[in-house]
Amino acid sequence: MGEEARTADDFLGANPRTPAPPPTIGSSVIPIVNKLQDILTPVRGQLAQISLPQVAVVGSQSSGKSSVLEALVGRDFLPRGCDICTRRPLVLMLENLPRRPDEDGVAEWGEFRHLPGKRFYDFSKIRQEIQAETDREVGYNKGVSDKEIRLKISSPNVLNMVLVDLPGITKVPVGDQPSDIEARIRKMIMAHIRQENCIILAVSPANSDLATSDALQMAREADPTGSRTIGVITKLDIMDRGTDARKFLLGNVIPLRLGYVGVVNRSQEDINKNRSIANALTYEERFFRDHPVYRGLLDHCGIPQLARKLNQILEHHIRTVLPDLKAELNSFMVGVIKDLRTFGEAMESRGEQGVILLNILTRYCEAFSAMVDGKSQELSTKELSGGARIQYIFQSIFVKSLEEVDPCDDLNDDDIRTAIQNATGLRNSLFVPEVPFEALVRRQIARLLDPGHQCVQFVYDELMKMSRACETTELQRFPLLRRRMDEVMGKFLRDGVIPAERMIENLIEMEMDYINSANPNFLGGTKAVELAKQEFKSSQGSHPPSNNERPVPSGGYNATKNWGIKSIFGSRVSSGESQASRSLSETVSFMEQKPSTIQLSEPPSTLRPLEVTEHDEVIIIATKLLLRSYYDIVRKNIQDLVPKAIMHFLVNHTKRNLHSAFIKKLYRENLFEELFQEPDEVVVKRKQTHQLYDVLQNAIQILEEVESDVLPQSSNLRLGADTTNGLPKTPEFSSSSLRLTNYSASRSSYLPSFTGSSSRRLFHSEEHSNGL
Repeated sequence: MGEEARTADDFLGANPRTPAPPPTIGSSVIPIVNKLQDILTPVRGQLAQISLPQVAVVGSQSSGKSSVLEALVGRDFLPRGCDICTRRPLVLMLENLPRRPDEDGVAEWGEFRHLPGKRFYDFSKIRQEIQAETDREVGYNKGVSDKEIRLKISSPNVLNMVLVDLPGITKVPVGDQPSDIEARIRKMIMAHIRQENCIILAVSPANSDLATSDALQMAREADPTGSRTIGVITKLDIMDRGTDARKFLLGNVIPLRLGYVGVVNRSQEDINKNRSIANALTYEERFFRDHPVYRGLLDHCGIPQLARKLNQILEHHIRTVLPDLKAELNSFMVGVIKDLRTFGEAMESRGEQGVILLNILTRYCEAFSAMVDGKSQELSTKELSGGARIQYIFQSIFVKSLEEVDPCDDLNDDDIRTAIQNATGLRNSLFVPEVPFEALVRRQIARLLDPGHQCVQFVYDELMKMSRACETTELQRFPLLRRRMDEVMGKFLRDGVIPAERMIENLIEMEMDYINSANPNFLGGTKAVELAKQEFKSSQGSHPPSNNERPVPSGGYNATKNWGIKSIFGSRVSSGESQASRSLSETVSFMEQKPSTIQLSEPPSTLRPLEVTEHDEVIIIATKLLLRSYYDIVRKNIQDLVPKAIMHFLVNHTKRNLHSAFIKKLYRENLFEELFQEPDEVVVKRKQTHQLYDVLQNAIQILEEVESDVLPQSSNLRLGADTTNGLPKTPEFSSSSLRLTNYSASRSSYLPSFTGSSSRRLFHSEEHSNGL
């Protein structure tokens, strides 16, 4: 390929003539994440909230970000240019694939997720495909998109890791770039680096003001504690003479717990002259070894050191988050299984359709009855539901409303007196007449019909609400079946309303047809008159007669016998003697005069009683007492019988006969095909959900296999701090050649280590390692 062959040993600094060291720590679980990336990619849109451990590379344009990535891979494969080059996130999965002794030919290649099965052995073709795929998505106007490109590179020359190359931060749009290009890129970057499972690789050029680095500022915003940020300082070889980045590399300016690594990039001239990355790494090693400042900081310098550090940090980070990741996938699986139950399986035979339909109808009716009886499994604690709402309608609305009604509230005294006088005809009423009482009480009983009908309608509405709340999971698949069931249910309930209302009407008519004055709870006329007299005397004692109440003359009825005498005979003479002394001439003269005609006024079209006697007052009061007494008897009957009628003809009738009505109307073979038609979106969702289920099942299975093998090892790693680079180390091996050892620790002893202090010590701060 025109470049020197390099292996992972070159990165780790091992002597090629010595036996190959054991696999690095990253060879254990990082490939698992690569595998999970491959597995989850087809359903990535549905699992957007699940974050896999990875390293996000952040930097401004021309910061040397692409050169760092290519140095880690050891190949030129990224688009380059003076404008923005990375316009879509590039998920780069590096897989260490050791060369087999019997293998001939090329041992490294790249594969794109959007081109499955196609291997790219020519890395210049990989660059062209990245550019072409970018243009296919965002066009040629230098715009950006958050849709990822996934590239897997398998090679013996790389260490296992997952990198995400994000678009470079830009300040000013150029050419035909969108005016909000900076905001778009920053939003895209933050969406990645805010995830707790993401390690941030903040790339900053040494030939600019590192204190104001865009990459470090964004990293601090997403990771305020600096616990998951690695700083990379590029272009150390082109800093101004007399200056160096020692304080930054040691974390004295902007501390990061994972520290900094300085690197030397290939210049544009090197790239134009096709200078190999192997030669560039040789130059970098010589530069740091010969530099008076950096030769004392070799553990903070160089691409090999960066590769090793990324590999180890990502490894420990993965070990820390895998249990939570498994729990998250299991939680997501629960929802997927629930969706699968909702969508069910596609049905083909009519026999299967008949069984499913019968099951749906039966479960629906059982759920309806359970809701009415208060036995539903989903009892609300926030509001009344089901049968409790019907009970509330009966007691708190119907019964209470009738108790608040006064049967005399729409009758005044004149109305009652008029009714009484009309009933007595030409006679005076000596006692409380029965006819006006019965007429008045029937009028009040008739008022109870409307509340009864309203109560029926309220209960009907509640039953319809309950029917809609009883939707089984299978019904979500079949909207036509749901609609037909609603139609059958609605008609069934409406048919039940008719006999309920007829029964209520019959109850009211029964009460109106026979006024049972012999009811033992009825007050009775004699008692009513006695109480009325007492009430009248009490009112007279506390209230003076009103202006329209004419006092009864002292002579009683006899005193009124002389009424009209004055108008006919003039004034009354003072004594018999004076009358006898009248002259005969006056008498004769009076008798000879012609008498005047007495004219009566025409009676008005509407006659009302004018005078109210004490007797009338007592009769009116007694009539009111009788009305209230008998109305209370009828009201209690109606309050008791109307709910019973509704329960019998509507509620319980529905519980008993709804299932039979469904069977009669819907359980027909010629209707099966129509009823079980599924919308296209349901078919698509079922297919997607099945795919998601298979993916999650595969991913969880992989994690379970790892959990019993690889993960328990980390709980027994006695961690210490490597004072050279701030990384954890095992007692037997230095950080440059960490090896995995088989431990027999149980799973139970491992799991607590993820939440204990041991896991927090996986990342020792760079400041600590340098005495900061």
